[in-house]
Amino acid sequence: MSYAVISVGGKQYRVSEGQRLLVDRLAFEDGKTFTPDVLLVGGDGEPQLAPTGVIVTAKVVGAQRGPKVRIGKYKKRTGYRRHTGFRAALTQIEIESIGGARAKAAAKPKAAAKEAPEQQAAPEKAAPKQETAAVTAGLPAGYADMTIAAIKNVVASWDTAAVTAALDYERAHGNRKGAIAALESALAEAGAE
Repeated sequence: MSYAVISVGGKQYRVSEGQRLLVDRLAFEDGKTFTPDVLLVGGDGEPQLAPTGVIVTAKVVGAQRGPKVRIGKYKKRTGYRRHTGFRAALTQIEIESIGGARAKAAAKPKAAAKEAPEQQAAPEKAAPKQETAAVTAGLPAGYADMTIAAIKNVVASWDTAAVTAALDYERAHGNRKGAIAALESALAEAGAE
């Protein structure tokens, strides 16, 4: 794919691989990779509207401020003068790939390979990883990717062991107040029945 039209922050941009562009401020840290919504893909024959399975991967380069805009108000013969200014909060992003797999998926095996020698050298670092494996053992499928609203909707259908495992996971990792409250109320309802 030679180009794609993506939607970021309610605006549409035509992008190609390796391109850097300024968009409205995003809530991502510098160096983070994200996947914006893809609206159109083209360049190889017919353009595809609403493509399925095509992923555009973008990386946040850094935050910037836009150019200064000076605003002046003036009314003649009254002495009324007001001057204000404005600089837009922007984020510079770089398009890493169009149509390929996520860049994070390729980076994870390398990180696991780097951690293996550290585990052999320092056995005390291996204990927390075993604890996290024990915490994630009884979790429902796909729990780590669920939002708080999704957890509230499906927690009633889980058994008590899955709810307690999810509650332990939240306290150890996410510590999201809404998810903890939903899980605790589900445990209270299960205990009352």
